[in-house]
Amino acid sequence: MSDERFSEEDEQDDEQDLFEHFSITADKGQELLRVDKFLQNRLEKTSRSRIQAAADAGNIHVNGKAVKSNYRVKPADYIAVVFAHPPRDREIKPENIPLNIVYEDEEVIVINKPPGLVVHPGHGNYSGTLVNALMYHFRHLDMYRQKESPRPGLVHRLDKNTSGIMVLAKTEYSMTHLARQFFERTTKRTYQALVWGDVKEDSGTITGHIGRDVRDRKLFTVYPGGDQGKHAVTHYNVLERFGYVTLVECRLETGRTHQIRVHLKYIGHPLFNDDTYGGDKILKGTTFSNYKQFVDNCFEILPRHALHAKSLGFVHPVSKKELFFDSELPDDMTQAILKWRTYFEFKISKAE
Repeated sequence: MSDERFSEEDEQDDEQDLFEHFSITADKGQELLRVDKFLQNRLEKTSRSRIQAAADAGNIHVNGKAVKSNYRVKPADYIAVVFAHPPRDREIKPENIPLNIVYEDEEVIVINKPPGLVVHPGHGNYSGTLVNALMYHFRHLDMYRQKESPRPGLVHRLDKNTSGIMVLAKTEYSMTHLARQFFERTTKRTYQALVWGDVKEDSGTITGHIGRDVRDRKLFTVYPGGDQGKHAVTHYNVLERFGYVTLVECRLETGRTHQIRVHLKYIGHPLFNDDTYGGDKILKGTTFSNYKQFVDNCFEILPRHALHAKSLGFVHPVSKKELFFDSELPDDMTQAILKWRTYFEFKISKAE
């Protein structure tokens, strides 16, 4: 029997690592056995109800086809299953942290995450996170009362200083159903970013494997040859040009860690004020003191990397209707963009 799964690392893993993917081939001498019981026998710390919820959501496949919990495993069957992330030892404490709720029903909740909010506990951030807030706000729901659940409701993530739209699950069934959508990349997501430089093309696609930087494991980098890292694709369109910086819209085809930030730096356009990837310095423009003061003022207005998850589309787990949510840019990005627009228009008027 073979048992393979995607690696589980830390909170900086890409979005697909929010889910564990088991691939198991039944032995040639396997007796007929319900697939939920078969998986329970082989997957440690995985309850039968969790397995059944995955089956109900269509996340258990045998020989390439989705099956229900009562399917009987036969010799040499190939079973593949996608779960939400496996349990961890540390207990998550509920905290009364306000949430900006955009939409809510019995199955899902859509929020507009503010910048500065860490999505889930880990690496020194075991309190004050979005998951701590969810544990408080939904403490009456079964899934959020399970102390062994490490990331209840979480099916994708945003970086701490990235703002914008997120969908979260309120039931085990919805969590497994949404997990499959993100795992199979069928969700529709757009971001807006303010980047350094005048992006040459009005639109384009950035393709390049992304992996941890061998010189600094906290950073990620592009490996053009594809011999390292994971396949990543970002599509972009220019929305507005300000001479020294450009406002772009990005559409993710994959969900790697820091993908937009790393890909845009790779093509020579780091995010404005991204202190991780070099965008917190003046990369374009003059060295005159007035210009430097202007940029410093923009940094002060926008004290984080200029990235916002603007929209999100997905299929509702129960109704199966396609839902789409859009959001306004937060005040810090709006004000910084306004300052750049005014500055650029002033430069043009002087040139004329």
